[in-house]
Amino acid sequence: MYFKKIAAAIVLSGLVGAGIFSYYIYSVMLVPNTNFNSKEAYIFVATNASFSEVKADLEPLLKDIESFEVLAKQKKYTNNIKAGRFLISKGMTNNDIINSIRSRNLPIKIAFNNQHSLVDLATRISSQIEANNSDLLRVLSDSEFLEANGFTEENALAMYLPNSYEFFWNTSATTFRSRMLKEYNRFWNEERLTKTKSIGLSPLQVMALAAIVHEESKQVSEQDRIAGVYMNRLKDGWPLQADPTLKFAAYQLPLYSNTVIKRVLNKHKAIVSPYNTYMYKGLPPGLIAMPDLSAIDAVLNHESHSYYYFAANAEKPGFHRFSKTLSGHNKNARAYQFYLNRKGIKK
Repeated sequence: MYFKKIAAAIVLSGLVGAGIFSYYIYSVMLVPNTNFNSKEAYIFVATNASFSEVKADLEPLLKDIESFEVLAKQKKYTNNIKAGRFLISKGMTNNDIINSIRSRNLPIKIAFNNQHSLVDLATRISSQIEANNSDLLRVLSDSEFLEANGFTEENALAMYLPNSYEFFWNTSATTFRSRMLKEYNRFWNEERLTKTKSIGLSPLQVMALAAIVHEESKQVSEQDRIAGVYMNRLKDGWPLQADPTLKFAAYQLPLYSNTVIKRVLNKHKAIVSPYNTYMYKGLPPGLIAMPDLSAIDAVLNHESHSYYYFAANAEKPGFHRFSKTLSGHNKNARAYQFYLNRKGIKK
């Protein structure tokens, strides 16, 4: 009888212990542990981040950070941190959270357009992925890479086609650059390369002209006509006389830093620069900005016509009036100059 009581006590204590252990496991692993009202939240874990850094990012999102830490240690997450962007859904348990941040790095959509330099591009991209501004600029402007892939410092911007792309947040500067080179080569497929040959330009020359077209007009409906004007001038040996190139040349000078030129004047036409297309014939040595894909295709498929001139349309802002003769152009130009004067735009 005595031994039966001892055995019963042992069994009972075992059951109690098992119950306590089961409750511990349940509370640590299986109880929802989120502390936010939205359906989901994200954390960004930096490359080489420590567990304490991850814990600090998670703490505002969790009810009980201590129980999370206990399970993280048991599952050896503390010594196996993964970088990336991770989803924390409302109602997740500690076990769910650890599984998410350990193996479910989610991609993001990044986008860029209308950048005017590699500096601008690096700034834009660094606001969207982990790679910082200085690392991006160093990699994007690397002379050995540019030379090896047929680019120069002046036309390096051509490699970055404006669009939206899917990346992991922890993408490095080098990985970003490699992906963009692949996208560039994919864009210049056989069909587009055939078109460049048919119009007598190289892909980089198409990009340089497209940048001018895009700066002249953001209206897709008239970009092919503007491209046709410039192609007529190139074919006939005329200077392009493109006002956006004068602005670009001016902005390279200290005198025009932190300014916006709203009106091109004769003093701008006197700036000595290879980008002054009033002074020098042919295309400039590089891109003055990042052209939209619409402007690139506008050059490749430019309208065939007899226009050699165009001027901004004062009656339809954002659009242009086209003319075949200088006298017709002067009439259109005077109308626009009168509009600028009326608006008080002097420079």
